[in-house]
Amino acid sequence: MKLARDTWLIFQRQMMLVLRNPVWVIVGIIQPLYYLFLFGPLLKGALRLPSAEAYRIFVPGILVQLAIFGTFFVGFALISELRAGVIERSRVTPVSRLALLLGRSLRDVVSLVVQAAIITVLSIPFGLAVGLGDALLAFAVLGLIALMLSAASYAIALKLRSEDALAPLLNTVGVPILLLSGVLLPMRYAPHWLADVAKWNPFSWAVDGSRALFAGNPGDSSVWKSLLILGVLTVLSVFWAARSFAKSVR
Repeated sequence: MKLARDTWLIFQRQMMLVLRNPVWVIVGIIQPLYYLFLFGPLLKGALRLPSAEAYRIFVPGILVQLAIFGTFFVGFALISELRAGVIERSRVTPVSRLALLLGRSLRDVVSLVVQAAIITVLSIPFGLAVGLGDALLAFAVLGLIALMLSAASYAIALKLRSEDALAPLLNTVGVPILLLSGVLLPMRYAPHWLADVAKWNPFSWAVDGSRALFAGNPGDSSVWKSLLILGVLTVLSVFWAARSFAKSVR
């Protein structure tokens, strides 16, 4: 009970900060909309697919891209809190150290799901059609990505404690992950060697699972595989970040 109460308190505070300055949420929505409005029509013509099918391929990829870049860089905010002494002052409070992580990560998950829901709704006039249950399960996949990457980002930030070191590291890791996930085009169009490399990328499975859900195939094997892979990685990431918080805030 104490962990749940502390997590809720941290979540409330973090959400209040977001609502007071929602610029990052707005920016997170605007960038995928650029792809939706300016790249989506090109994709439909290039793949020679009906509008509904083209956007069932394109929108899930854009949502995974939003999940990756929307949560992998949240560690910068934690470094600012470290510099301002917020984390230091947490040492004298009885709040659970795990709650310090979970409250922040829950904020990141909720922000992402809201952004994903808005983008999905705005895609409907372009021809996207998806069942409510399938969309909710796809959002669960996105939520796992958000929880995993936000926890990892916080753990890395606690280790490096410098934006100058964090930025190049995250970009070096994030760009190949994004390119090998097939967010813009399915990896079935890639050369065999590139498709084989992409199979080792967990986010490639997430994209395939999300596309299967948006296509109305919740029983596709890629769905449960993506949930299993992301679930295991999320547990490992949260465990790592929780240990980092426990060591940094004593």
